[in-house]
Amino acid sequence: MATFGNLTDRLAETFKNLRGKGKLSAADVDGTVREIRRALLDADVSLDVVKDFTGRVRERALGDEVSKSLNPAQQVVQIVNDELITILGGEARRIQFSKKPPTVIMLAGLQGAGKTTLAGKLAKWLAGEGHTPLLVAADLQRPNAVTQLQVVGEQAGVSVFAPEPGNGKGNPVRVAKDGVKEAERRQFDVVIVDTAGRLGVDAELMKQAADIRRAIDPDEVFFVIDAMIGQDAVATAKAFQDGVDFTAVVLTKLDGDARGGAALSVASVTGRPIIFASTGEGLGDFEPFYPDRMASRILDLGDILTLIEQAQKNFDEEESRKVAEKFLTDSFTLEDFLSQMQQLKNMGSNKNKLGMLPGAKGMRQQLENFDESEITRTEAIIQSMTIQERRQPKVLNGSRRVRIARGSGTTVTEVNALVNRFDQAAKMMKTVAKGGVPQVPGMGPIPGANFGAARKQVQKKKGSKSGNPAKRAAENAALAAGAKTSAAGPAGSGFGLGGGPKGGPSEEELASLQKFLGRG
Repeated sequence: MATFGNLTDRLAETFKNLRGKGKLSAADVDGTVREIRRALLDADVSLDVVKDFTGRVRERALGDEVSKSLNPAQQVVQIVNDELITILGGEARRIQFSKKPPTVIMLAGLQGAGKTTLAGKLAKWLAGEGHTPLLVAADLQRPNAVTQLQVVGEQAGVSVFAPEPGNGKGNPVRVAKDGVKEAERRQFDVVIVDTAGRLGVDAELMKQAADIRRAIDPDEVFFVIDAMIGQDAVATAKAFQDGVDFTAVVLTKLDGDARGGAALSVASVTGRPIIFASTGEGLGDFEPFYPDRMASRILDLGDILTLIEQAQKNFDEEESRKVAEKFLTDSFTLEDFLSQMQQLKNMGSNKNKLGMLPGAKGMRQQLENFDESEITRTEAIIQSMTIQERRQPKVLNGSRRVRIARGSGTTVTEVNALVNRFDQAAKMMKTVAKGGVPQVPGMGPIPGANFGAARKQVQKKKGSKSGNPAKRAAENAALAAGAKTSAAGPAGSGFGLGGGPKGGPSEEELASLQKFLGRG
């Protein structure tokens, strides 16, 4: 996640200095804590939060849990992870739905924090969870705010209640009250009230927000704050807490390239949990906030759970099963390729998905240079083909490729590159579908991809050394029989290795494997 890129790098560098140390001295701990303090302050985390955080880390790092640990460096990382989870709110928070619908959610925050777009994202997310949300346009101050909410609502596929044109005209308190009544009449189960913001905190803003709050008695008040706001985050959050008393925080622009200290300060200072995070410009770039997963991302430990959840939500299980069968029968086509790619696109930004992998900081430069429009160009190329060409790529001769390039607004070189990538992907996925390990172009043989050959080499070298010819022949025959059994691979054996009595590799196989991997 770009917002924490610099912080992640700084912390990773700090922890790297601890590796290889069998025991940490007080000086080691103090040096580490000092670097963590600097990294957090540079990330615009509130000074009070930094003091509390580093104090707890130091106390625990000097305690028994590290001194008695077999791996002190890993233990310190675990302590920092635990404390990050704590300042991010500890437990994940969920919307408190009203027992008697509709559930009323009020959005409050400064102008420019992204409230109106956030309203559409939240509505779309709720609709995906089986709810029927109604957006209420109570921001009558900002120019075209009502129109913007109507456009966002249409994009999200949800209804919008907008009786007033806005642009400084109309009564926002009355609009909010009427919006709740409209939801009751039309049986919407959630109402999202978008309110006005200001460029800065002022008495008029707070009075209007407080009046709306009293008028509609919301079940939830979400304070929407820009994750890139920096040191102003704490002062702004405290002002809204005193003036409106919000129930939870929503972070926007968490994909930005600023230092992101707001995320690490607001929950700790206000005592109010972060409930959602906006992670991109698209309406689908929105997710529940999990403190433990965010801590893992900051420490570059990845966020595989969120990645899996997004895949489960966007991929059709039956369709994926059919595609897997096509790989096995060599019937995978460009049509299938397009379908899978579009499902992947529905998961949101590819940069964000790749950034959730453990160790993603090591390929940050590649992620920054990743061209999201590549998928759009690929779609255009495939959609410019005839049905026959999609299903039988072998018919794509030179003249057909020229026509496809013209139709898709690309070049013949790009069409050729796509066809080549498709062929490579189909071969790799066929290997995977059969239980093998593919060779990735440009990476050379993958360690472990040829274990069967390595094992055969071991078996060739194995043989009886008996000086008795009859005994030697009998022992070699027994070894040959054992090799056949091993080749089948007992159930549960790793990497297809046979060997030991529990299905694991034999000592000779392990020795050969080490040589094969270049470690022997």
